[in-house]
Amino acid sequence: MFPIRLPAALRRAACLVLMLTGLGSAPICFGQMGGFGNQAVGGISVDADGIVRSLEPQALESLAAERTRALSDAGWTGGASASRTVSLKAVAAAVTESVAKGTPLPAEVQFLGGLQRIERVFVDPDHNDILLCGPADTLVVDRSGAIVGAASRRPPLHLEDLVVCLRAIEAAQAGGMTCSIDPTPEGIAKLRALLSRQGTMGPDPKATFTAMEQALGPQKVTVGGVPTDSRFARVLVAADYRMKRIGMGLEESGLKSLPSYLAMIPAGGRATALPRFWLEADYDPIARDPDELAWSIGGRRMKCLTESDMATQGGMKRGAVPADPLAKKWCDAMTASYDDLAGQQPVFAELVNCIDLAVVAALIKGRQLDGRAGCDLSPLTDATGLKLPSYNVPVSVPTVANGVKKGATWVLSASGGVKFQPWQFAATTAEAADLAASRTATLAARPATLSGCSWE
Repeated sequence: MFPIRLPAALRRAACLVLMLTGLGSAPICFGQMGGFGNQAVGGISVDADGIVRSLEPQALESLAAERTRALSDAGWTGGASASRTVSLKAVAAAVTESVAKGTPLPAEVQFLGGLQRIERVFVDPDHNDILLCGPADTLVVDRSGAIVGAASRRPPLHLEDLVVCLRAIEAAQAGGMTCSIDPTPEGIAKLRALLSRQGTMGPDPKATFTAMEQALGPQKVTVGGVPTDSRFARVLVAADYRMKRIGMGLEESGLKSLPSYLAMIPAGGRATALPRFWLEADYDPIARDPDELAWSIGGRRMKCLTESDMATQGGMKRGAVPADPLAKKWCDAMTASYDDLAGQQPVFAELVNCIDLAVVAALIKGRQLDGRAGCDLSPLTDATGLKLPSYNVPVSVPTVANGVKKGATWVLSASGGVKFQPWQFAATTAEAADLAASRTATLAARPATLSGCSWE
């Protein structure tokens, strides 16, 4: 988000939010990923021109109906389990068969056995396997069209996202995995010129809002570390988009503990520097056994951070002025409420799922777990085999102005982001001798023959 210092006459009027919204459609993608690889993720769609828009209620209803039918036709919805184990060897074998036959992958494979997070990773050299373990749930479709757990209301992990991570993880070493939505330097210059000329809000605030929207123009979407046409990229963009809508009061969080940033500005208050909000991930050190055959991932959490930018003739200057205390207060509320928010809006849980999978991919690659296990993951990593759905690349988001009167301050907001470095988390470990016993118990429970990719 960015602040622009307005003329005094404008600052005496109200509080303006410059934000991103829109409407669109969402075609279904098929192929190995069956009928679940929909272009819509997190309640947004991206059209052929790369414009990010919110889905209309009717489109969400249609999406929910379509995915409900697809899930029913798949004939697998999993089941609740406190601990489910997924075999990557079995997943790779299913992919090989699917590619050879030209048939969709089983739903159990597409949703990684219904896992909702990865708590443990075990190397199994005796069976040439890598095992992913964690809680699972029965799959259903919610009103927004998101596939979630029946009891937890949290989305399952997607094989599609794991494959993206395994293929992109080496390139992500340089700059991590990121998303940002920002105004262009040209738009900022035009907005500054408009505000300098205008001087006052005038008799028709809506006309002024429209002029500001047109001056700032579309805002640029930038995704780094993952393919821009991937589902993973769509999750990053959707989470960023939803965070700003909540922060600037354009949609409700559904939580009393998380009002909008604007709602926190007291009557007669002044927000002299508007913040930029972004999300970062954090983990406790990953526990490992002495032989590095058992790994436990815990303490995952998302943090909302803020800094105050300044609009200059050359564009935005990040962190140029002291952070707004009210913005930090909102970020603290967002951080404290994140898990509850993820239960209300699945896209925030999807973001954590993607980060989990990226950490696992960095762990496998960095510690050469596939080599130690003798587990051939080439059916997942070879892009010439399994073809992933290609999503329209997010390029821009329309600017929409919305006025809210708050004391004597005008607030203009438009940018933010998501960023994390999975290699950093995978490199931070701590030895835990008791993990070896957990691995032994899991391997002992392995069925002689896997009928799917997972077991309890």
